[in-house]
Amino acid sequence: MDASGDTSTSVSPLQSGHLRGVHHLALTTEDMKMTTEFYVDVLGMKLVHAMKVPDGVGTVNNRGNPPWERLRHYFFDMGGDSLWAFFEIPKGEKQQSDRDNIGGMQHVAFAVSEAEFEPLQKRLESHGVEIDGPVEILPGLFSFYFYDPNGIRLEACCKPSDGGNQQVVESVTQSKDVAKDELRTMTDDEEWLDRMTAGLD
Repeated sequence: MDASGDTSTSVSPLQSGHLRGVHHLALTTEDMKMTTEFYVDVLGMKLVHAMKVPDGVGTVNNRGNPPWERLRHYFFDMGGDSLWAFFEIPKGEKQQSDRDNIGGMQHVAFAVSEAEFEPLQKRLESHGVEIDGPVEILPGLFSFYFYDPNGIRLEACCKPSDGGNQQVVESVTQSKDVAKDELRTMTDDEEWLDRMTAGLD
């Protein structure tokens, strides 16, 4: 930050391959058995690691874990070489999250191939999971929504024209001009607008 309070830097946008995407997304539950059954039996994810957090990590040398000792911490394969994880919070210690709170996780969308999009809907419905959709959220891009048993809002997203090779970033990428039209609703600082859209054509 300079003397004027400017926090901008000359760092270039990330080049392709600098970050690979999500390693793991860690959520919370107070019933790991129920949660494991949902993600294995209903969504068809593979459980790949089941552990208890080592002594001291929760309260003494906390690395960002919930502040309790020996919590269950399970990992599931959510595809794309990424992991879906849960900590089991002691029952009654925390209230249900509001997904619309500032800093909250509003929902998570999974990329689903064309071949699996309809079968996944049927699989969820056969387990009594209520589906909202599918709806076309962007031209050619369709989603349906549902909740896991913890009240976490989930989305399955598919661009049928991409078949089994879903191009997630490409499916939502705008032109520089279209993005700038929206960004100008916040500021008309052209240097800022150019910096924020440097990764767009």
